[in-house]
Amino acid sequence: MFRIIVLRLLVAIPVMFGVLLLGFLLMQAGPTDAAVVRAGPNATEDVINAIRQEMGLDKPLYVQFGLYVWRLMHADFGISLINNVPVINELMQTIGPTLELMFASLVWAIPLGIGLGTLAARYQRSLLDRSVMAFSVAGVSVPVFFIGLLLVWGVGFKLQWLPFTGRAGPLWTLDGLKAVILPALTLGGVFVGPVARMTRSAVVDVLGADHVRTARAKGLSETVVMLRHALRNAMIPVVTLLGLQIGFLLGGAVVTETIFSWPGVGRLAVGAILSSDFPMAQGTIIILALGFIVINLTVDILYTALDPRLRG
Repeated sequence: MFRIIVLRLLVAIPVMFGVLLLGFLLMQAGPTDAAVVRAGPNATEDVINAIRQEMGLDKPLYVQFGLYVWRLMHADFGISLINNVPVINELMQTIGPTLELMFASLVWAIPLGIGLGTLAARYQRSLLDRSVMAFSVAGVSVPVFFIGLLLVWGVGFKLQWLPFTGRAGPLWTLDGLKAVILPALTLGGVFVGPVARMTRSAVVDVLGADHVRTARAKGLSETVVMLRHALRNAMIPVVTLLGLQIGFLLGGAVVTETIFSWPGVGRLAVGAILSSDFPMAQGTIIILALGFIVINLTVDILYTALDPRLRG
């Protein structure tokens, strides 16, 4: 187990370096000069040149990237061009709300998707099976922003059942729980369909295996066969999909946080890009990339726990 974790971490190093390089080049390719953004629209050319030298923008591109990586190694993400505060401070304030939103989305979407897929496999070719598959296709097809706007208009604005703007507090408080329901339904809604489809397909394949027929021949109930023998062995491809989909949720969180004014990393990234705040935008890219790497590492560990053949 430890060896697998170390190997995955070693593989993540060049991936993270590539993300840093790509994010740095994308920010450099923008039409806006960072020195002009910091100096302001009314600054003179002399002031802009002085700020450019102070920020190191007059140096060659490879030198700028080397200095950027060196600062990151010392946990220095730079200073925001707009707010003039350390980027790390803004990031630390937004990571918590994003993690809350991710947890609130997954805590109901994963069990529901696995449950629907298992039921569809148990009663395959029935009306329930067709209904679950139709629901899954609809969930995959409908974009995140449509679900979010529909919930804002219907549940939040027309019925006024739940708040739909901002974060009212931590997740363990009543106000915080009410505020996270609509964003969590939006973000998790696109997650249920793919999980249900993959679970159904994996369970149907396992139900035809020899060990499942043997379990049935021993007289075990269908519930025990489904849960202990079929579902557990079908979880490896499901875990693969979970890892990929959770990674995509980081992208969906950007849209969801913007729609619901949720103060997370995704909303911070959108604001930084729109205002040409390059250090802040680069910081959010790094955090999102780290989140994706951590998710994939967790999936690899789950592989090892589910399949003993990978422990050798």
